[in-house]
Amino acid sequence: MIGAAPVQARRQTSVSAESLLHSTNAGVVVKRTAQLKQAHRAEGRRIALAQAEFVNTKYAGDATVFVFHEAFGRRDRLHWFIHLRSLAGLRVIAALLDGDEGPAAETDWQGMFTDGSIEETALIPQGWGMYGTDEVLPDGTRVADATADLRVPPAQQQTAISPEETINSSNAGLIIHRVAQPRYAFRAEARMFARRITESINTRLPGVASSFLYEEAFGPADRTHWLIHMSSENAYYDLIDMHMRMDGEVRDIYLDEIIAPEKGGGTWSRIFVEGSMGDVACAPLPPLV
Repeated sequence: MIGAAPVQARRQTSVSAESLLHSTNAGVVVKRTAQLKQAHRAEGRRIALAQAEFVNTKYAGDATVFVFHEAFGRRDRLHWFIHLRSLAGLRVIAALLDGDEGPAAETDWQGMFTDGSIEETALIPQGWGMYGTDEVLPDGTRVADATADLRVPPAQQQTAISPEETINSSNAGLIIHRVAQPRYAFRAEARMFARRITESINTRLPGVASSFLYEEAFGPADRTHWLIHMSSENAYYDLIDMHMRMDGEVRDIYLDEIIAPEKGGGTWSRIFVEGSMGDVACAPLPPLV
C-alpha cells in the first residue's frame, strides 16, 4: 500500500534489542552481495532471511545479520549487512553464511546464485587520528578511544547526536551505500571533508537521516564508504532539500579551501578521483510471516 510504514531490518529477528549489533554499535560491518537467479528469487529471499535468523539466534550479542535487497538497481541482488565485534568474528560464522548448517543446508543454497556474484567488503568505522587525519584536525579535536570490547570506536562516536535520534541499519527504511576514491595526496583531507558532511546531515535531520563514515579494510587504499541511513524512502527528499537550501554552515563546508596552499589549494572538488563516487540504495527485506 502506498504510504505504508517502511520495513525495518530489526523486524527480521526475534533477538532482543540489547543483543543486536548494527551499523553504529558494531566494530566492523561486512557487506556481502550476491545475485539471485530469477528462478530462485522467492525461495532465495526466504532462505536468506531464515539463515540470517539462525545466525542471529546462535550468536546473539556477537553477530547480527540483516538482509536487504537493491532498491533501485539490479533486480534480485541481495545485500547482507553482517555486524560483528571484530574482524575475527567473520571466520566464526562464515560456514553458516555459506549455508553449511541451518535452514540453508537442506536446500540448493549455492545453486540459487549466479556464479562469481558473491562479494564481500569489510567496513571499519572511521576514527579521528586514522590514516593521517591528525595532520588536518582542528585544534582541540578529540581523538576517539576504542571501547573495552571493540577494536575500534563504533560509528556512533562520530556524531554528537544521541543514539535515540540516529538511524542505523536495524531501524532504517533505506540505506544508501556511497563509495568514493580519494586521491592519495588528499587522503586526510578527504576524511575530514567526509566527516564534516556526515555530521551536517546528522545534526540537521535527527531521526530522519543519519550518515556515518567507514574505512575499507581489504581493498584499494583509502577508498571511502558512507552508510547513509534514512527512516524511509521519502526521507531522501529531506536530504535533497537540505542541500538545495543549504545554510551558511553547510555551504562553508563545500566552499572551504580544505587543501593547503602548499598542496595547490582548493575545495573538496579536487579531493576525489573523478568518476569514482557512486551510490547503491538498499531496503530491508520484509520479515518472514
